[in-house]
Amino acid sequence: MRGRRIFRVLKVVAIVIVAFAVFGFVVTHLWNYLMPGLFGLHAITFWQAVGLMVLGRLLFGGFRPGRGGFGWRGEMKRRWEQMTPEEREKFREGMRGRCGQRSTPAPEPNH
Repeated sequence: MRGRRIFRVLKVVAIVIVAFAVFGFVVTHLWNYLMPGLFGLHAITFWQAVGLMVLGRLLFGGFRPGRGGFGWRGEMKRRWEQMTPEEREKFREGMRGRCGQRSTPAPEPNH
């Protein structure tokens, strides 16, 4: 049993390393093919491409497994559905104070 678990972990680590390398080379080649010609930017190395991937993941996706960059929408929808009408109105008022008044109120979702 323990041998299978170690093998599975090593297999996942190998897949992650190969995927990381493949994506790094893809980003490197796409950048070096497109960006210098389109925008006059310099070519980048493999490690700079890996850095760009990490930066993009930090800015737009986070590092939680199984959730995409916009997984927060599902979480907010779940929270909204659990709120009472009074809590929803209080939340709307708080958002209006932060974001300004909308011209028309948001429609209530139909359940």
